Amino acid sequence: MASIPRIEMRDIKKSFGKIQSLRGVNLELYPGEVLGLVGDNGAGKSTLMKVLSGVHIPDSGTMKFEGQPIQLNSPKDAKKHQIETIFQDLALCDTLDVASNLYLGREPVHFFNQLIDQKKMHEQAKTELDRLGVTIPSTYVTVENLSGGQRQSVAIARAVIYSPKVLIMDEPTAALGVKEVRMVLELIQRVKRTGVSVILITHRLRDLFEVCDRITVLYEGRIIDNRPISDFTMESLVASITAENEEVHS
Repeated sequence: MASIPRIEMRDIKKSFGKIQSLRGVNLELYPGEVLGLVGDNGAGKSTLMKVLSGVHIPDSGTMKFEGQPIQLNSPKDAKKHQIETIFQDLALCDTLDVASNLYLGREPVHFFNQLIDQKKMHEQAKTELDRLGVTIPSTYVTVENLSGGQRQSVAIARAVIYSPKVLIMDEPTAALGVKEVRMVLELIQRVKRTGVSVILITHRLRDLFEVCDRITVLYEGRIIDNRPISDFTMESLVASITAENEEVHS
């Protein structure tokens, strides 16, 4: 594991009125690492990731990217640091085809008339999907006609196309069938092998044991456990999430 974290968050605090969502969270993420971020509902997972993706500004605390201090005041700031987030709703346009979704807002254009170069866009889309091992009937198929796993794969591919260094994934296998879950987990492994750091939020605990290197457990806005996946069993992970074990590992 690299000595310098790709992401380092220190003493992050965030409140909404009287509700303390984050109570001084420290988190590190290393290059090429898949980190599972888990906790019961209301533990602070989504708030912490929205801080990292620039959606929420923390009340206090510091962040570093590859050893350098950063301040994320918007999702645009996060993208500048190559931090991409795939939220649970995927934010895909159902009525557009696969290639148009992949390059939405960043479409290749003809030099002379600045119109979208459809041929080039679909060729690039196919190349990128093939590189990631994503199986789609055609880049001309509208997203609304894809399966859940294929839609998730398109959302991941859209984020990966622009070479992120950090990829945050919120419940990527929720509501998917067994075969589609396998497709998404294999895609996460491929993304990891390219050196991307992945944060995986999921309630499907078995998925964590398939792809994660380390698990961080949040409980009531605090990290109460942080260990390599090899240190966990399913039973010990459940016990940690429910705070049955009072010992804090870090």
